[in-house]
Amino acid sequence: MGLRDRMSSIVAFLRTGYPKGLPAMGYVPILALLRRRVSDDEIQTITTKLIVPSRRSIDTADVGVEITRITDEMPSPDDVERVRHRLTAIGRPGDSADNPPMAGTTDQFD
Repeated sequence: MGLRDRMSSIVAFLRTGYPKGLPAMGYVPILALLRRRVSDDEIQTITTKLIVPSRRSIDTADVGVEITRITDEMPSPDDVERVRHRLTAIGRPGDSADNPPMAGTTDQFD
């Protein structure tokens, strides 16, 4: 494998992880302007904090507060939805009007 082939494979590898929608060359400082997204590890940490046994319900505000505690930033609707999706996947959906409590649980206003 020649130098040209090696360089091409390195460039191809780097471009596969490059965010979509950005120019292909020369605009690295613009990456600083991209909105931060909650990582999968952070979602795991947030859901772990939210599913303590003493908590009767989990609503959007609870999710937003935990995201803010972890990231020190205001949560985006996409991040809140990702956490709610994770909660639903582990059997603990949020308890709001558009996402009712699971069967066998109580509402926060009982």
